[in-house]
Amino acid sequence: MIKIVIENLNHFEIKSSENHRKVIELIHENYIDWMHACGKKGRCTTCKMIVKEGLDNLSPLSPREEFFREKGRLSQSERLSCQAKIEKGVVRIRVAEENKFPHMVYSE
Repeated sequence: MIKIVIENLNHFEIKSSENHRKVIELIHENYIDWMHACGKKGRCTTCKMIVKEGLDNLSPLSPREEFFREKGRLSQSERLSCQAKIEKGVVRIRVAEENKFPHMVYSE
C-alpha cells in the first residue's frame, strides 16, 4: 500500500495498492486539480511538487527532471509529479506557491 499526503490541501490522503504509478496520475484519479501546462510531458515545471517526506520512496530522477535541476528550476526537494513514480511507502508533498490555482482553497 502506498500513500500520498498533500499537506497544503488539508492533508488530503491518496491511498493505492498500485505502486510504480506517476504521482500526477494518482492525484488526478482522486479528482484533485493539479497544474500541468505541458500535458504531463515533462516539458515545464508547472506540475512540480515540494516533497516534505519520502523522497526516497519515489523513482530516480527522470532525464527531464535532471535537465530542470541543472537549469536551477527544481531544487533538491522538488520533483515533477508527471515524471516521479511512487514506488513504496508514504510521500508527503505540497503544492508549490507559484503553481496554486486561484479557484482552489489551500491550507497551510
